[in-house]
Amino acid sequence: MADKILFLECYSGISGDMTVGALLDLGADKEKLLETLKGLPVDGYSVKIEEKRVHGLRGCDFDVILDEKQREHHHSHGHHHGHRSYGDICRILEESSLDEPVKETAGKIFALVAKAEARAHGVPEEEVTFHEVGAVDSIVDIVSAAFCLHDLQVKQVVVSDLWEGQGTIMCQHGRIPVPVPAVVEIVKETGMSLHITEVKGEMVTPTGAAIAGALRTRERLPEAFQIEKVGIGTGKRTYPHANVLRAMLLHEA
Repeated sequence: MADKILFLECYSGISGDMTVGALLDLGADKEKLLETLKGLPVDGYSVKIEEKRVHGLRGCDFDVILDEKQREHHHSHGHHHGHRSYGDICRILEESSLDEPVKETAGKIFALVAKAEARAHGVPEEEVTFHEVGAVDSIVDIVSAAFCLHDLQVKQVVVSDLWEGQGTIMCQHGRIPVPVPAVVEIVKETGMSLHITEVKGEMVTPTGAAIAGALRTRERLPEAFQIEKVGIGTGKRTYPHANVLRAMLLHEA
C-alpha cells in the first residue's frame, strides 16, 4: 500500500496549537497523547481539547493552559521564568520517556528554531535563549505535533505556501516586523514559500513555521490523489478569514 501523505494547507498561517488540533482531528489518539505528555519533565500546565467552530467551520481546538504561577513566569523577563536555552530544551527531551521517533522529530523541530534564532539575533546556537519556544505551551505543542505525526503513521508531508500577515507585533525585544525574524530565517533555511497577504498581524508563528519546515518531505502534491480524511485545527486569533489549519491524509491515485 502507498505511503500516507499528509498535506498541511497553511492558507490561514500555521501555529503549533493549530497543527496539533488538525492532526487530532485527523484521528491521532487523544488519550495516548495525554499519556505521552506525562512522560515530559515539564509541569505547570493542563491540556484542553474540544470541538470549536470558526466562521461556521467545525474544527479541533488544542489549548495548553498554564497554571497561574506558570503564567506569571511566562510574562516575566528573568531567564529562569519562561525562558530556556537550547541546551535546556535538549535536556528536557533527553530526560523524557518519549518514544525515540517522537523525541527525534521534536528535536529536529527545536534545532530548526535554534538555528533561526541564532541567525536572527547574531549569537551562537548554544547561547540562544528561547522566548516563545522556551515557554511550556510551545514545548507541549511541538512534542504533541511530533507524537501525532507518528501516531498517524505518516511518512510523507507536503506543505502549502505559508500565508502570512504584515505590519508589526510586540514581543520580548519590543516592536518587530511581520514576518518575525525567526520565521524569515526558517523559511530561508527550509526553502518553503512565503505568501504575504493584506492581513495585519502575525499568521505564521516560529513554532508553526518550524513544525512545517521540519516535517516537510516533499515539495509538491501528487498529480492525482485520493483523500482519506480531512482535519481542521482552529486558532486563537480573530481575522477577517477563518483562522484554521486544514490537514488532509492522502493516497497517491
